[in-house]
Amino acid sequence: MKDLPIIDPHFHLWDLDNNYYPWLSDGVKPSAFGDYTAINKTYLIEDFLADAKNQNLVKAVHLDVGYDPKDPTGETRWLQGVADKHGFPHGIVGYADFRRPDVGDLLDEHMSYANFRGIRQSMNFHDDPAKTYLTEPGVSRTLEWRRGFKELARRGLSFDLQLYYWQMEEFLDLARDFPGVQIILNHTGMQVDGPSHFEGWRNGMRMLAQAPNVACKISGLGMGDWTWSVASIRPYVEEAIAAFGVERCMFASNFPVDKLFGSYDEIMDAFKIITANYSPDERIALFHDNAARFYRI
Repeated sequence: MKDLPIIDPHFHLWDLDNNYYPWLSDGVKPSAFGDYTAINKTYLIEDFLADAKNQNLVKAVHLDVGYDPKDPTGETRWLQGVADKHGFPHGIVGYADFRRPDVGDLLDEHMSYANFRGIRQSMNFHDDPAKTYLTEPGVSRTLEWRRGFKELARRGLSFDLQLYYWQMEEFLDLARDFPGVQIILNHTGMQVDGPSHFEGWRNGMRMLAQAPNVACKISGLGMGDWTWSVASIRPYVEEAIAAFGVERCMFASNFPVDKLFGSYDEIMDAFKIITANYSPDERIALFHDNAARFYRI
């Protein structure tokens, strides 16, 4: 089980001594994943590789992590330097606000770094301000935002989509309107509101999966289940795969955020236990091949 090659398509690094991240640098704030004091410290590539040392980790993709919004390409620049020195990360997903009038130029600047692959703009909107990432709902339906999203489409870049299940109809429309853009759903649809929301989440996942250009990262399950077990996350894993199919799913760690709720080994080994009866080809797809394909690494 330890020999299964892994591409981790969702992890984070932060250097609090040299970079600025408002949610970390300005002190711990209320969040969708609770008190994150334990991870509010510098976390570098050496730390990540040490956490993953017992797994056969061969490649990884870094996702934007709330870097200084005044310098959105600064994170990509820093991460490319890390990659040039250490080999990791193999893919970089940066940040851009598609409402910016100069978003095309911003994307071109991101693309000047070899490992850059796409953009994440977290679209979560919730009644609870601590769980909200946007100032207003329905932003993706505005002409201003879609004008910027077209710039992503023109460049063949992917879009990492973070949202809640009640927003999935909105983004099914987006996926259908931009069939050439690979959209990658983050954190299994980020079901953070407890078991009473399971049916709504499952229905939303099945609806969003109707768009063939949407893939699903199965990750971040600890954010909605702080005392999770294999048994408690199994329904989410199985329903996600049932909705999207093995060919459009991939497992990820969401480290170090999910380090709040379990070790790297506990997370990856849980996914291995849940898929123990899958064929070797299916497991390789979920742990390695699909991430390589969707992130072009």
